[in-house]
Amino acid sequence: MQNTVDERMRLAFEAQRAAFRSEPYPSLATRLDRIERVRAMTTRYSEPLVAAVSADFEHRARQETELTDLFTVQSGARHAQRHLRGWMRERRVPTALHFLPASNRLLPQPLGVVGILSPWNYPYYLAMAPAVAALAAGNRVLLKPSELTPETSSVIARMVAEYFRPDEMDVVLGDASVGRAFSTLPFDHLFFTGSTAVGREVAKAAAANLTPVTLELGGKSPAIVHPSANLARTAERLAFGKLLNAGQTCVAPDYVLVPRQQQEALATALKQAMRRLYPSLDGNPDYTAIVSERHRDRLQAIITEAEQQGARIIATHEEVPAGRKFVPRLLLDVKPDMRVMQEEIFGPLLPLVPYDQEADAYAFVRERDRPLALYWFGEDRAAESRALRETHAGGVTTNDCIWHLGQEEQPFGGVGASGIGAYHGEWGFRTFSKEKPVFRQSRFAGTALFYPPYGKTFERLLAALRRIAG
Repeated sequence: MQNTVDERMRLAFEAQRAAFRSEPYPSLATRLDRIERVRAMTTRYSEPLVAAVSADFEHRARQETELTDLFTVQSGARHAQRHLRGWMRERRVPTALHFLPASNRLLPQPLGVVGILSPWNYPYYLAMAPAVAALAAGNRVLLKPSELTPETSSVIARMVAEYFRPDEMDVVLGDASVGRAFSTLPFDHLFFTGSTAVGREVAKAAAANLTPVTLELGGKSPAIVHPSANLARTAERLAFGKLLNAGQTCVAPDYVLVPRQQQEALATALKQAMRRLYPSLDGNPDYTAIVSERHRDRLQAIITEAEQQGARIIATHEEVPAGRKFVPRLLLDVKPDMRVMQEEIFGPLLPLVPYDQEADAYAFVRERDRPLALYWFGEDRAAESRALRETHAGGVTTNDCIWHLGQEEQPFGGVGASGIGAYHGEWGFRTFSKEKPVFRQSRFAGTALFYPPYGKTFERLLAALRRIAG
């Protein structure tokens, strides 16, 4: 069975590579049409997608899927359509004086066949958003969605087959072994969203083919609460960012650094805010379940270990009698070597870490792997500026959570252990393009003065250039 899947995957890749060779630079009209088909299929399949995502999670709020999976794809696709003509334009760049009257230009050129390995937490958005960018850049797309959301992956395969020829965009279904085989194909670019551990393996596999990669990973994204912050507002926004999709978000706040004297007040405010957003959990259609029993068991093991090692656990709600909905918890008195402070949580657990001096908070962040996101809360602009300059992160939202992820006019990506490369908007187009430098020589080439036989004219010219270069 595995050999059959691998063979189909290889044939799909070869078909796309042959198609790209026959059309190495798709027209603006062709690219716009492909993006429009993504928009059309997203609209037509919205109900099956909502149902499939909810089935995969056991339950996920319709509104969360509509906002985070469907609207985001539609919005990104529309943004690409509006700006694609400008992105594709060959642009002139400066030419050094001694090369005039020649000129320099950059031609954005499609790479070829792009492979996309997408995760389970936002199974449609994180598959289709990079696909839109790759199609806008003129590439063919081979997509491997997550096996942990099989219902959604099946719908994606069905809708793509209906709206695209296999040599334009195709979907490969299968388990983790298929994903590993997928990453060994000699793509012209490989795009992966998922954990740092799996990202390392994807990068190793791609390196064998010298395939360039974009790795959208995760890590422990901190929130820093400055003494100047409004605690009630901060708590409400942290609660939203943490409990969206029940914390199964790559940019969810993973822990909170809070002034020691404000820790108890923030914990109280967070519990109240979480209860306002979700008055109850059992039967609440707004609160999402954990994607699998394995992930639920992992969260429970993290709590058990922390409690055994002295952490205070504050449950925000009553226990849910059955199913995979997981009660949010605040964790106080945590230690750096606990699992909850070592692993990306990916669930509704939020440790609070007290600090005494502002510099201590920034040092705490710097001593750890660079996160995908950082959140800063406060009203002191000078302190905000210091926080931005003294910490590294893939992206930042100040006085809120999550929302930098939705900006099409800014790049989204990690730094260090949280990822390589970026996409969204024009940055996605550039990720999947080769900006080919083109030097256009004039009929009256000044560079002829550099030809041999060398003599005094050459020496004078070189001396003049040295003076100009200073």
